[in-house]
Amino acid sequence: MTSIRNDVADVPFVDASTVRAWLNDEAEIALLDVREAGQFGEGHPFFATPLPYSRLEIDAPRLVPGPGTRIVLLDDGEYADSTSIAVLAARRLSALGYTKVSVLHDGARGWLAAGYTLFKGVNLPSKTFGELVEHAHGTPHLSPEELAVLIEKGQAHALFDGRTLDEHRKMTIPGAVPVPNGELAYRIGTLVADPATPIVIHCAGRTRSIIGAQTLRNLGVPNPVIALENGTQGWALAGLKLEHGSERRYPEVLDEASVAEARTRAATLAARLGVATLDASAAQEWLADPDRTTFLIDVRTPEEFARDGLPSAIHAPGGQLVQATDQTIGVRRARVLLVDYDGVRAPVIATWLVQLGFKAALVDALNATTLHVGKRVAPVQSSLPLLDTAALREAATGHVLLLDLRSSAAYRREHAAGAHWSIRPQLARTLAALKAAPGDTLLLFADEPAVANIAATDLRGWGFTSLYLAANGIDTWKKAGLPVVSTPDLPADAAHIDYLFFVHDRHDGNLDAARQYLDWETGLIAQCAPDELAVFRIDTPATESPSQ
Repeated sequence: MTSIRNDVADVPFVDASTVRAWLNDEAEIALLDVREAGQFGEGHPFFATPLPYSRLEIDAPRLVPGPGTRIVLLDDGEYADSTSIAVLAARRLSALGYTKVSVLHDGARGWLAAGYTLFKGVNLPSKTFGELVEHAHGTPHLSPEELAVLIEKGQAHALFDGRTLDEHRKMTIPGAVPVPNGELAYRIGTLVADPATPIVIHCAGRTRSIIGAQTLRNLGVPNPVIALENGTQGWALAGLKLEHGSERRYPEVLDEASVAEARTRAATLAARLGVATLDASAAQEWLADPDRTTFLIDVRTPEEFARDGLPSAIHAPGGQLVQATDQTIGVRRARVLLVDYDGVRAPVIATWLVQLGFKAALVDALNATTLHVGKRVAPVQSSLPLLDTAALREAATGHVLLLDLRSSAAYRREHAAGAHWSIRPQLARTLAALKAAPGDTLLLFADEPAVANIAATDLRGWGFTSLYLAANGIDTWKKAGLPVVSTPDLPADAAHIDYLFFVHDRHDGNLDAARQYLDWETGLIAQCAPDELAVFRIDTPATESPSQ
């Protein structure tokens, strides 16, 4: 490690080859990309977790709860001084209590210069894993044309959408019932009583179709189980019409005999993969260990977690935990404790996490009620004074700079007249362009107050002390009768760093983008180096159920 400049002497830098070695040793590591979503999605290391600087102190304690975790931050490597976003982020994390924070020398460009690959897209480990699962198991698939014929002829089948309910509502294969992948094992016996009925699982592309279908096959469900090839995008590419606005959902009432059978199948599968169930004492030892990170995760539905979730647990629906693991678990080689109240969902999801390379175990819900987490980094607690409608009207008549910290897309659609769009990593540049001085009053707009509160940390560091936040954002401004405008081309695309343009319109009729996305997904394995693929431990039993 070497410090690059005197003004960043407090921040240790580390080169790409060292980080690569750390990713392959036995210790925990969090490789955190602090660029915004658009920049991250255009190219990042395979195991980098997105933690944009605009949300740093909000999401860091959730993704990396342990203060002693080894952390490496990266940005685009444009600067190696105190203006570097990674350097700023390192200082903020140190202030939160993290003790082992370093910065990747030259950032993403340094990674590339060392001969390592930068990957486009998001959720790379999970999506690559899906492709590997299909290769290993030969998961059977059905083409869109074949499914269309099956539907047209009225042949018996059960069609399920393995994505979230919101995604299903946007677009789905006509007639599909939404059953997120994490719910499939738990509910399939209630939904499909006849063991001869073929089951087809679809998503928008490939991963969740594969994982959903293979979940049921791994469990030994007697039905023929098939993944729809290329999901809704493949359906559209075949010239077939998607359904929009579906309000269907799975029934809440379950057949108890089917659940009991699913519980037995899940226990058998978990045992085969070496997933243990810890008692309260062993689970507490995991959580209390100051040298290890352990995530306690409830994998049930959002509604169930809101109703009776454990205060010490975090929530991640099981299907999404497998599909987008890096959005919940920011530490490589962390341990994961899963809990549910049914004995089906947690064991099944644990088997996938083990194959993704994590040490996963189960804890019974009754035992989990007494658990408490060890020392964790606490989120920042700060707030800005809020302006209501009357105060906004008064502010609008004075010399006040309006800064809109909402998404660039939201700003383009509508914003307060006279407001300037910015985002935390660009705030200094924005203020310089506006010739703002520390004595100026700044009025901030944000959809989430915490985003404005952490941006205010930087603003105060630059001497700005007269800071206010519009209560309820743009809505309060409009209720005050103050003018709003739209600027469809501003901010310009080049400044749109919080938005990923890579095949962004593949679900909105751009078939070329859909083709590009599917080519990207099927090409992931070929882009990976051997050490990147070595973390996965895919179970390939010698035999599967004869009906499979």
